Amino acid sequence: MSRHVVFLIGEDWFFASHFRVRALAARAAGWRVTILTRTGRAADALRAEGFEVIDVDFRRARLNPLAEFRLLRSIAGHYRALAPDLAHHIALKPIVLGSVAAGLAGVPAVINAPVGLGYVFSSDQLKARLLRPVVRAAMNRLIGARGALAVFENEEDRADAVRVRAIPAERTTVIGGAGVDLAAFHPVPKPEAPVRVVLGARLLRQKGVLDFIAAARILRERGVAAECVVAGEPDPENPHSLTRAELADPAITWVGRVEMAPLLAGAHIACLPTFYREGLPKFLLEAMASGLPCVATDVVGCREAVADGESGLLVPPRDPAALADALERLVADPELRARMGAAGRARAETLFADEVVCAATLAVYERAIRHDV
Repeated sequence: MSRHVVFLIGEDWFFASHFRVRALAARAAGWRVTILTRTGRAADALRAEGFEVIDVDFRRARLNPLAEFRLLRSIAGHYRALAPDLAHHIALKPIVLGSVAAGLAGVPAVINAPVGLGYVFSSDQLKARLLRPVVRAAMNRLIGARGALAVFENEEDRADAVRVRAIPAERTTVIGGAGVDLAAFHPVPKPEAPVRVVLGARLLRQKGVLDFIAAARILRERGVAAECVVAGEPDPENPHSLTRAELADPAITWVGRVEMAPLLAGAHIACLPTFYREGLPKFLLEAMASGLPCVATDVVGCREAVADGESGLLVPPRDPAALADALERLVADPELRARMGAAGRARAETLFADEVVCAATLAVYERAIRHDV
């Protein structure tokens, strides 16, 4: 008899980018897969692959208690109708609402995966600061509720949850991010000069895009022969999205949303100067698999991905001058780029490959339904 897992996640595009491969692996292992999410640009493609996709009214920055209560009732109703063996909740709001809904609907096993902090924890706006202790308390109370297992993307997040007694250590595990397709992302011979530096991300202020632009200006002033490229789109629903005017800077080339594998194939260096507490940035994993050295900030998630001095360089957050120094060092030294790129590829093969992440995820599923804690 087929077992049934329901994913609860805020955005269909994020599921497609970060969890689709794991869902395919689960289905290949005999699981029926249903996705509860706000449907948008990725829903049709997911349905075409045979996944059941159900629309629910998630709004990332919505903070209306009545609307969230209606959403909670909707999720609980879907859980009752679907009667899954396992619910897999991804990110903060799905964890909080999904955990309550799973309790109401009698879902027998739950996995909670806090992959990012979201608006409430990343924003300095008053509304977010006021809500932060409430959301933190709810998260700490619910992440391990009713014997749930928690899957973190880095060891620091796991240790923090255990330290505040949100969940016992024996009911936690770390799985290294979304995984990376080693066949799609692989080293290729690099084009001639100029050296191309690529940043790929949602274009939010917390991702350090403005710091990257400032560092690109510094490199131009120093006469460094580097082309600085920004890939990604603004996110109008996020209050911290950059504007198109901010991206129209002569120090960079903004290419919009593009396929990442060919972009990285034509690049020499990857850069992510985020000052956002990351889970494990998929862009850095793809860059390492592509054989690129990475320059990233010394923040949670980035320092789990990039081994400083081995597969790349870590710099202080919000420091364009330090970022420019690190980039200039790599631009000037092709042998260092080659050595760090090879180390990154080896790191991706060992720790972050799709096969590694899928096997670890299926093992957690088996543990959850056996209630083996």
